[in-house]
Amino acid sequence: MSSGHFFLAVIRRDLLLAWQQRGDLLVGVVFFVLIACLFPIAIGPEPKLLARIGPGVLWVAVILANLLALPRLFTSDWQDGSLEQLLLCAAPTSVMVAGKIIAHWLTTGIPLTLIAPLLGIQYGLESDTLLMLMASLLLGTPTLSALGSIGAALTLGVRQGEMLLALLVLPLYAPVLIFGSGAVAAVTGGLSGMAELSLLAAILCGTLFLAPWLAAMAVRLAVE
Repeated sequence: MSSGHFFLAVIRRDLLLAWQQRGDLLVGVVFFVLIACLFPIAIGPEPKLLARIGPGVLWVAVILANLLALPRLFTSDWQDGSLEQLLLCAAPTSVMVAGKIIAHWLTTGIPLTLIAPLLGIQYGLESDTLLMLMASLLLGTPTLSALGSIGAALTLGVRQGEMLLALLVLPLYAPVLIFGSGAVAAVTGGLSGMAELSLLAAILCGTLFLAPWLAAMAVRLAVE
């Protein structure tokens, strides 16, 4: 099997597994919706304040929901032994990791991106701001999945790995949060937000290039 076919096979396999365990996917979505809905209730009906904090709140909620789904990347495969079988394939381990990153983004990042504009309405965000929110999430969520794969691989098989995973990954998420929420806030303030989007795109390109290799080395160390 060529690397390309192996890459697509890993994506298809993980998507099928995610569909069979779709209850786990709903947990992340419900968690995201709850966080986004609780802030307006706590703050009260102040349109200007809600519009100002809305982008940041939604981005933080996306990051926390993504973090909740990160252990799904490798843990279940490691526990049932299928991860070792995947490592025995002739294709590079980085190809397998890249496939898992894409599958994780499709099952986690895409649903959150589609739901976020609906939740943004309760913050009084206008249509152009909601479009920028979707654009920033489309660039930012795959970066979150790629960076998260490094942390998930490093904590594979470690006791209390979920807590350690959060400590490792959250500092890496900070630039994505800053530029993602900054792009939306810029549009809210009457600016274009394209500078922040360009930085998000640059971070995405660098992360997608480096993360599969780094995560692959960590996975091999954990399995061996």
